[in-house]
Amino acid sequence: MAVKKHAPKEISNRSATFHFAIDAKYEAGMVLCGSEVKSIRAGGVSFNDSFCVIHEGEVFVRSLHINEYKHGNSFNHNPTQERKLLLNRKEIKKLEAKVKEKGFTIIPLRIFFAESGFIKMEIALARGKKLFDKRDSIKKRDTDRDLSRDLA
Repeated sequence: MAVKKHAPKEISNRSATFHFAIDAKYEAGMVLCGSEVKSIRAGGVSFNDSFCVIHEGEVFVRSLHINEYKHGNSFNHNPTQERKLLLNRKEIKKLEAKVKEKGFTIIPLRIFFAESGFIKMEIALARGKKLFDKRDSIKKRDTDRDLSRDLA
């Protein structure tokens, strides 16, 4: 009997919390085509340098790399195309007002499968960290690792 590989429950942007200080989180739906969904289920997503923009009252995620579906045909998707995110109008207006302030940006944190079966993305309103903030994060991570090692 063949063992089935389970799709990852979520794919997260691990470097986001290191490079950015998170202020607020939002959950957004994604507009995807069929081959993108199959590729996400296989875990073929890279968050490197991805970010969100607001254009004409709509939110888009840019430079999110979703691998081409390996069993796809000539109608496969473009891996780095701009993808629309689905948010409420109130949420978009809040995000737009904050992004106009200096230093704020919108970054994707994770892609996950909702209870309804839809693929959703968690985005965050974030501010870039300075070098000394990153040093504090590294120091905290190292001390937590040492404490857990001592307790084990």
